[in-house]
Amino acid sequence: MQSLRSLGLSAAIASLLVAPAAFAQDTGDSASGKRFSVVGSATILQPDSDPLPGSRIDADGDVAPTLSATYHVNDNIGVELWGAADKFNHRVRGDAGKIGTVDSQPIALSGQYHFGDADNTFRPFVGLGYHQTNISDEDIATADGSHVGLTSPKGAIGTVGVDVNITPTWFARADARYLDGDADAKLAGQTVERDVRFNPWTVGVGVGARF
Repeated sequence: MQSLRSLGLSAAIASLLVAPAAFAQDTGDSASGKRFSVVGSATILQPDSDPLPGSRIDADGDVAPTLSATYHVNDNIGVELWGAADKFNHRVRGDAGKIGTVDSQPIALSGQYHFGDADNTFRPFVGLGYHQTNISDEDIATADGSHVGLTSPKGAIGTVGVDVNITPTWFARADARYLDGDADAKLAGQTVERDVRFNPWTVGVGVGARF
């Protein structure tokens, strides 16, 4: 688990270091002449279906808007900042039904590789980076009424997707992401469970523009 988090952090740092150097070395690498793109999507986020093995507790997924902004070193390599524009709300369920709710809001920095030429109709891409998912508004019932808190999961994020060019400026996007990262559970401020599996995957569809 730690190696995956270290790999994601290393990829994000490497992306930031490589991008300015590549731009300074060869400003003519981008045949399209477009250096930036932004995308707005509707995204489903589904946490791990078994966050506490053996506990029979589950958390439902939710839909929220996400935004991304990418700096394109050239037509194939980019550095993307992606995150949720609003919180995902998750219903937490046990054997007896709903036991509470919790919100999550991820943000991530990734290096990406886009396959093919900039004017291809279909352009698949892959990405690897580092994310932090902010957990808030935990409202989970306990026998004595103590507050249950969760720390923010952090770790590697992997992305696969495809852009469909509509015009030289506008495109449609579909993507899927996996966010590796666990949380610690705290009861009345004291850690009671480590490595609660969050590890969500996301699926998003949206519209973007290049300029």
